[in-house]
Amino acid sequence: MPTFPDHPRPPSHPLRQRLDEHRSIERFHRTLLEEWAYHQPYTSETHRQTAFPDWLHWYNYHRPHTGIDGHTPASRGTNLTKQHT
Repeated sequence: MPTFPDHPRPPSHPLRQRLDEHRSIERFHRTLLEEWAYHQPYTSETHRQTAFPDWLHWYNYHRPHTGIDGHTPASRGTNLTKQHT
């Protein structure tokens, strides 16, 4: 596509944005299965559900993500409530 200095670049196509979102969601689901759901044997469904909030906190606030240069998702936003470190 030719570019013209006096014209801004057109926005991304909505379909492309949706595909990128789906790719991120699918990758999260894969990580969820590999690193939480099947990572260890759980003694019950209750035990598995109880482990989820801690894992999700770790995933968002402490686990480096290669897709964002080793940063955590939480580092990409602002901790407005100051509840997480």
